[in-house]
Amino acid sequence: MARLDYADESGEVADRIRARRGGRLTPLDRMLLHSPPFADGWNSLLGAIRKQGVLPATVRELAILRVAELNGAEYEWTAHALVAAEAGLPAEEIEALREGADPSLLDERQLAVVAYTDAMTKQVAVPDEVFLALQKHFAEQEIVELTVTVGAYNLVSRFLVALEVGQ
Repeated sequence: MARLDYADESGEVADRIRARRGGRLTPLDRMLLHSPPFADGWNSLLGAIRKQGVLPATVRELAILRVAELNGAEYEWTAHALVAAEAGLPAEEIEALREGADPSLLDERQLAVVAYTDAMTKQVAVPDEVFLALQKHFAEQEIVELTVTVGAYNLVSRFLVALEVGQ
């Protein structure tokens, strides 16, 4: 059970969120709607991350799933495992993102994304060797988009976990 009641689903902001999500609101959206200005900004940022960048969807979802795993955000994991599968990530690679799983199914590029995501999420500061490994596989715009994605989904997961959204 969520720590707060879910907010009313009406209004312009709720309509904009529904438009981005194909007509529905999630429990996350309904919790955010307690603050319409924050919900609106969140919707714009996450909409840009999900639909306007050049970062491949498989890479984006790999990072999002790893953040969810590291932060114990099972609601986020469940939602994005479906998105990752739709983007083309095989089930075995998705499961390899779990802590303690065998990462040998991931290629060098994916492992660089995992290491970067882990450093950003666990330590904030990224060691030079982790950044250099990432830089071998991605252009500057992709690195910026990956960095924003990891940061934003740390926000998402921490919001979900703190308020027990979707439980």
